Amino acid sequence: MGFRSLKESLDTTAGGRLIFHVFGALAEFEREIIRERTMAGLESARARGRHGGRPRALDEGKAKLVRRLKDESEHSVEEICEMLGISRSTLLMRRFRKAFGRSFAGARYRAIAGCIAS
Repeated sequence: MGFRSLKESLDTTAGGRLIFHVFGALAEFEREIIRERTMAGLESARARGRHGGRPRALDEGKAKLVRRLKDESEHSVEEICEMLGISRSTLLMRRFRKAFGRSFAGARYRAIAGCIAS
């Protein structure tokens, strides 16, 4: 059993397989060139001080302010979030990251496992 295209005159004979392999090699080569250019562009941007991704809503300065306001116990979490223009989930995510490291998915799992174990 084999493949034969009636319009392009391609088939799975030795010559047809050769053409498929050549096209595949060209596609792989093109993909690798795109990857190299992308990596060079990202490295160039880093050298200029640019970093990709969404800006953080809660930087270190705001985090210290949150801690201070929370320690004073005069404001609720909702009031603090409203003052700083952040959502409650942003504040909670920061606490998870600090407690469990960068991986939020892992933090959620450990938090849920901790609640179940308690």
